[in-house]
Amino acid sequence: MSQKHTDTKKLAKGIKYLAFTVPLLFLSPYLLTLSFLNKENFSFYLFLMVGILVGSFAIFLFFKGIKTILDSIF
Repeated sequence: MSQKHTDTKKLAKGIKYLAFTVPLLFLSPYLLTLSFLNKENFSFYLFLMVGILVGSFAIFLFFKGIKTILDSIF
């Protein structure tokens, strides 16, 4: 019975996804807070849309990174 070993290239790729996710997780709430502080200006809509997109992209990258890491291990 041979054991499968961890694919290090896939593992590194998954860790890169997670490393890119961390700054986005901090940037998204900052942009959303900035948008709600500027409700009188046009920048409200700009920061709101960018904050929502960055948050969605961060969630997507997080799950993609976890899936890639789990695929490399199992």
